[in-house]
Amino acid sequence: MNYLIVFLGAGLGGAMRHGVNIVIPRLAGGTFPLHTLVINVLGSFLMGLIAEYFALKANLPPAWRLFLTTGLLGGFTTFSAFSLDAALLYERGQLTAAAVYVTASVVLSIVGLFAGLAVIRQSFGS
Repeated sequence: MNYLIVFLGAGLGGAMRHGVNIVIPRLAGGTFPLHTLVINVLGSFLMGLIAEYFALKANLPPAWRLFLTTGLLGGFTTFSAFSLDAALLYERGQLTAAAVYVTASVVLSIVGLFAGLAVIRQSFGS
């Protein structure tokens, strides 16, 4: 049942992301990826709201947390989960771990993207 809950939330979140990807460039124009920035900031803000609400209202069903965080926000942006993980490390006083996590996540993700580009370019001669 949990997989179905995540599946439904992720579908809605993905559709929401697609909507933002269409609307923001039409409104703002230009080549700056404002739509991605909006998605990441909004998703992180919503993750903060949801995480704190569930922390204060612990009697809510876990299925709702799963639907909203892993499902809806996971489909909308994984950056929100990254932000929550970094904030939790920071709030636990694990400042070095938080800094390493943030730096490694950003740098290694970009390196991973370029590595994927290179593999496909080498494979298909582009």
